Amino acid sequence: MSPVEDLRKDHAELTALRRDLHAHPELGFEEHRTAEIVTRELAAAGIEHHSGIGKTGIVGVIRGERDQSGRAVGLRADMDALPMHEENDFAHVSRFKGRMHGCGHDGHTTMLLGAGRYLSRTRRFDGRVYLIFQPGEEGFAGGKAMVEEGLFERFPADEIYALHNWPALPPGQIGLRPGPMMAAADRIEIHIEGRGGHGAHPHMTVDPVLVAGHIITAAQSIVARNVSPLDTAVVSICAMHSGNLAAMSVVPREARLVGTVRTFRSATQDRIEQRLNDLVHSIASAFGATATLKYERVYPATINSEREAEFAAGVAEALLGPENVVRNLEPSMGSEDFSFMLQQRPGAYARLGQGGAEGGCFLHNSRYDFNDEVIPIGAGYLAALAEAALPLGNL
Repeated sequence: MSPVEDLRKDHAELTALRRDLHAHPELGFEEHRTAEIVTRELAAAGIEHHSGIGKTGIVGVIRGERDQSGRAVGLRADMDALPMHEENDFAHVSRFKGRMHGCGHDGHTTMLLGAGRYLSRTRRFDGRVYLIFQPGEEGFAGGKAMVEEGLFERFPADEIYALHNWPALPPGQIGLRPGPMMAAADRIEIHIEGRGGHGAHPHMTVDPVLVAGHIITAAQSIVARNVSPLDTAVVSICAMHSGNLAAMSVVPREARLVGTVRTFRSATQDRIEQRLNDLVHSIASAFGATATLKYERVYPATINSEREAEFAAGVAEALLGPENVVRNLEPSMGSEDFSFMLQQRPGAYARLGQGGAEGGCFLHNSRYDFNDEVIPIGAGYLAALAEAALPLGNL
């Protein structure tokens, strides 16, 4: 019996667990109730567990039928929700205004718990499996926090894998690729200082709004004229604040712009930061203003190592059939802090199809919900990765 078939008998219970997590979303590093549920479930399955790694992170440890290989595999799931209001009307809707599991981390946590149940009761592997329940993925760099607090020193996985739901794939399909899966995410903030005054006497001012407009326009030239057409990058100015909407005749003294840069290659990332810095300072100077750029590298690119990506795809094909595996899934310009773990260990990040995108319900949508029908598939796949990476072999 495959792990997927075995886990179908737990489907109803796992669905109830997932829906309970969905109804009680918690933001990054505040996942105290979620962590309590995870530790309760691990204890009930007889799984050794360690709490407080990266603040609210948890690691479960399962030893195989044999532990002679000296090898270990890490399986990771994120636990946190998003600061957004849910607009669904089903029974398990979020009970808290402004908090929602809008990215499916409730499903990811549930699938890893399901994989843990299966691996604990079967133990058909040689080595150790580390179940890594990570906090704060949504902008808090919880993966980095776990790494910095000794994740791989305490739990020395040889390779590591993660699975994220993907509404753009049909339910039950798995997609991945070697190399870039998700982009690096950088935050940019531009502060422009001019000289305020009366809108009827603009010659006596240095207008920061005008400067901001030129910077916004010029920033769009960076990718078009500084990044190879064979490469990929995004520069987006997403917010602007200046002046007072009630003061129609007041030229403000300052303006602020906030945005993001997305890249796959560090050389491209360096080039964009330098060009943006050059443009900000030179444009402001040309208009008699001053400007500063704060460029923050938030998450690195999520890069699958080639061997582990091919291995993960092979496991998916053996479990689900080649027709249900996409080996060349298009990378996303979104970001993911599993990247910090992949910087430390070889591994692969895969996507589990759950459908829904065709109806307009994508990740971070106020009407999003995880598709419970794929829980046994995702949990079984995670378990199969561990079994295949740590084969029992012959005595």
